[in-house]
Amino acid sequence: MNIVCLDVEGVLVPEIWIEFSKESGIPELKRTTRDEPDYIKLMNWRLGILKEHGMGLKEIQETIAKIQPLEGAKEFLDELRKITQVILLSDTFEQFASPLMEKLGWPTLFCNTLDVAEDGTITGFRMRISDSKLSTVKALQSIGYDTIAAGDSYNDLDMIRASRAGFLFRSTEKIIADNPDLPAFEGYDEFLAAIKAQL
Repeated sequence: MNIVCLDVEGVLVPEIWIEFSKESGIPELKRTTRDEPDYIKLMNWRLGILKEHGMGLKEIQETIAKIQPLEGAKEFLDELRKITQVILLSDTFEQFASPLMEKLGWPTLFCNTLDVAEDGTITGFRMRISDSKLSTVKALQSIGYDTIAAGDSYNDLDMIRASRAGFLFRSTEKIIADNPDLPAFEGYDEFLAAIKAQL
């Protein structure tokens, strides 16, 4: 019994914070888990910058509404879901993800949630579980699934390494160089073929 666990941002859709950084003109917000391995530290830093600039959920959602899946992502996901079960595992938040999941055909997504004040200020965030990607992969394995995992960032490496097979997809040169044993792909066709070969 196989189940494929995929990261979302950078793999299927553009990085939300990079897009928001461009829209808002706040270059610091380009920083992602490709740059900072500690997600809690990264998010607290982001919330501080939003507060400093007087921005909240509304502004981010306006950017998200304009984001389209990466070219070929929906077709890749549709094809993959025809042949196996797929769960998207992301450190993003329900309030960010819904419009993107609609554009991807409503795949199953496990993510986190934001605490938002009445005026739209993001006051905090709640992680679904600690080490959510690795914890989810281990939980799936505990109920009889062989996991195949893929992602592009530091926070994907644990779930990739804990899985029966794992891949990097459109990752950074540094992450690829630091993990030479992990197959790395840039295009959806070869990526899909590699997953199929493991099923």
